[in-house]
Amino acid sequence: MSGLTFAPADDDHWRQYDALATRAYGHKVGDITHLREHAHLQVAIRNGQVAAGGLGFVVDQFFGGRPVPSACLGAGCVAPEERGQHLAARMTAERLRPLIDRGAVISTHSTSSNGYARRLGWEAPVQVFAWTVSTDDLARSYTGEDFEIEHGLTEDAQTLQRDLAQQWNGPVLRPAWWSAWKENKSTLTAYRFNRPGRPTAGVLSLATKRRERHGMTLVVHDFWAADQPATAAMLAFLGRHNTRAETIEFRRGALPPYPTLLHNLHRFRPHAESWHPWMLRILDIPEAIRLRGWPSDLTTAVPIEIENERGDASDRWMLHLKAGAAEIVPTRVEGQVAFTRRQLAVWYAGGYRSAASASMTGIHAASEKALATLVRSTAEFEPWLPDHF
Repeated sequence: MSGLTFAPADDDHWRQYDALATRAYGHKVGDITHLREHAHLQVAIRNGQVAAGGLGFVVDQFFGGRPVPSACLGAGCVAPEERGQHLAARMTAERLRPLIDRGAVISTHSTSSNGYARRLGWEAPVQVFAWTVSTDDLARSYTGEDFEIEHGLTEDAQTLQRDLAQQWNGPVLRPAWWSAWKENKSTLTAYRFNRPGRPTAGVLSLATKRRERHGMTLVVHDFWAADQPATAAMLAFLGRHNTRAETIEFRRGALPPYPTLLHNLHRFRPHAESWHPWMLRILDIPEAIRLRGWPSDLTTAVPIEIENERGDASDRWMLHLKAGAAEIVPTRVEGQVAFTRRQLAVWYAGGYRSAASASMTGIHAASEKALATLVRSTAEFEPWLPDHF
């Protein structure tokens, strides 16, 4: 790996990386153009040529109802002729460095190379699915009641999205540029749903794909509903596209993980397709704990042990929870629960819904009560990341 240097990209490096990513992925990577104004591009250079790189930016993600600064990584690659030399691991560390300097205390990564990401400390909190549903089934199963439907986003629609995002662990607190980026990247059409004279209660965004012989397929990118009636109205609206579209596709992670389809479809025959999951890594344990939201009715102190960054030993910590706040400090007390770094990330995201599920991932607990308390502390909100980058 001699002769390599790492640096933030200048204009020439951006152009080189765009060409490299097209060669490495086998197709054009639109985000390299669309995110140019908002993302940081870190590259590896050998003999004046870009050999690897990747985009990253710092945005807040909601955990426990509060925003936590996250280093979001995307569009990373290594030149095919450079593969096999562990450059990806070193490149990842170099990509994170400037984002940590900007305040990131956690990091989210969506990659098909899950084993590689695990070796570097990321883990998947939850499975991710894309859903395909017949429009006829939606039309038969849902009615829109008295909801009005209007085209386009408004400020109150974006406020609704932010408010609903706080009810889950993982959604991005979308910065001002986010909606325009999504619309330009995917040619999205947005709709708002509300009862007459009432505020927006649902936000839906979708793209269309023309079918070869007739009609189209609708692909849902955003599905935000304030309550069950709004959810039903939005699904009924999608069902009314049955004259032109045989199916509705909910892009991976777009449909919230609640049982609306399971409990309401006249015939339950949607198609679910699993996707590579989003993965989380804790970069700064004390700050990530301090900034996250916690249950207001839980007061406890639990000694825990967490694998160190090198993975060759564990550090002892005392987690204090009180009145919706938390802190974690070093201690000499032996831990009642022991986490690897990856298990810590899943727990942080609320990915363990019970002590039994946590135990099945290999978490060692000297006290089952302590493990149950820890699970309860992060399971108030479910993990869901509908945002893609």
